[in-house]
Amino acid sequence: MKIYDYNGKKNICGDRIHEARCKNRITQSELAARLQVSGITIERDSISRIEIGTRFVSDYELRELSRILNVSVNWLLGID
Repeated sequence: MKIYDYNGKKNICGDRIHEARCKNRITQSELAARLQVSGITIERDSISRIEIGTRFVSDYELRELSRILNVSVNWLLGID
């Protein structure tokens, strides 16, 4: 499967995920652990790669990230 870049990044939500995570005072390790409890297999280094834009984010990951970070999916996508 080919994953395309958008403006040099593999996602458009990484900056917002980082912002919301810091605002909620959650470490990358804690966020990964919360996602794992939700059934999403992910490690701390994957959270780091998401935040810097070098990892693709699937729709189900985006939904769980928005729930855990208490923000909307639209906000994570920069729509709101």
